[in-house]
Amino acid sequence: MPDSLDGMRVDRAVALLADLARSAVDRAVDAGSVLVNGERVGARSHRLRTGDRLTIPDAPEPLRAPAADPSVVVPVLYVDTDVVVVDKPAGLVVHPGAGHVSGTLVEGLLARFPELAHLAFDTGSDPSRPGIVHRLDRGTSGLLVVARTPRAYRSLVSQLAERTVSRRYLSLVHGHVRAPAGVVDAPIGRSARTPTRMAVSDRGRPARTRYRVLERLGTGGAAVTLVEAQLETGRTHQVRVHLAAIGHPVVGDVTYRGSGRGAPSDLGRPFLHAGRLAFTHPTSGRLLHFEAPLPGDLVGELRRHGSGDPTGGLVPVVGTGHDDPSV
Repeated sequence: MPDSLDGMRVDRAVALLADLARSAVDRAVDAGSVLVNGERVGARSHRLRTGDRLTIPDAPEPLRAPAADPSVVVPVLYVDTDVVVVDKPAGLVVHPGAGHVSGTLVEGLLARFPELAHLAFDTGSDPSRPGIVHRLDRGTSGLLVVARTPRAYRSLVSQLAERTVSRRYLSLVHGHVRAPAGVVDAPIGRSARTPTRMAVSDRGRPARTRYRVLERLGTGGAAVTLVEAQLETGRTHQVRVHLAAIGHPVVGDVTYRGSGRGAPSDLGRPFLHAGRLAFTHPTSGRLLHFEAPLPGDLVGELRRHGSGDPTGGLVPVVGTGHDDPSV
């Protein structure tokens, strides 16, 4: 590595040397394709030093801008001139990426809100993710806010960075969580062994998840706990990785079930639902809060375990614009 790049962030160096868009560089780093001295880089902010060997074996091509697809059904809970709040179903990918170049939520949104196509140019953001300020995994259901204007985009990105957006998930985990509430404060980065997975790592990015127990069900190997998890940061697979790290992997999550704690589930996806969302409206300044009820497959799973409240306490709430301390 030449002296001129000493101290430079690895993502900036790759963008400069390989002439790639920053969004493509981010995907390469996240996929574990960027190596420094033969080892995968765990964070985009990694600083290079003179003499380092930088390798980009499989740098991805920039993704095309997505096209509108009216066949993609996107359940919209709330819409105004600035934002859209959707209740994403499980199985729907949020935006195009490796292995999913079409049939995404973004393409469904573009069919209904064509002005989103201009947001990437107006905000300098990734053209494959117009209006997207945060994401949900393919197998996760629930609430997602999308920006419709540059002002809304910048406001929401700022709120997320300042950790003033409230995002709460319902999750059923294996075993009985003993403490009524707790905090998992552990950095998350790419797994050194399996680049498609995330892991708690000293080389990862800071990550913090609060949780509280809602209901303990079953006994022995069938013991499970319904918890509410609140994100203070937004790392990839954060809730799943953190809950697995404290010995309570999410029911239905085959990726992070570890050594196999708990009985296998026929759910077909992780029991993870983004049930509560609150943020400050970019124009009015009012606090909007939303709730999305558990989908049928998760209600059925709770009933199978004998839950006294298979709804998880969620009822549909559309933004009322006042400060609700329960959110």
